[in-house]
Amino acid sequence: MSNVYRQFTALRQLSRRGISSSACRQVNKVPEKQKLFQEDNGMPVHLKGGTTDALLYRATMTLTVLGTGYVLYSLFDAAQPKKKA
Repeated sequence: MSNVYRQFTALRQLSRRGISSSACRQVNKVPEKQKLFQEDNGMPVHLKGGTTDALLYRATMTLTVLGTGYVLYSLFDAAQPKKKA
């Protein structure tokens, strides 16, 4: 019984140590990000994050255009009368 209690106590101490030490290593990067996004450099805010934001923006625009084209094609196809076989 005491062996199980020791294991439980050790596990509890380990979990506390992991949580408390990880809190000390956190770095507050919010002021840096605020400074970056509040700069007036003529760039739209959705592209100020760098290359990743530019790639995500282009991917979103590409999917939007392709999706719109497919919807228009489907509507046109559905509006056509069916041929009798």
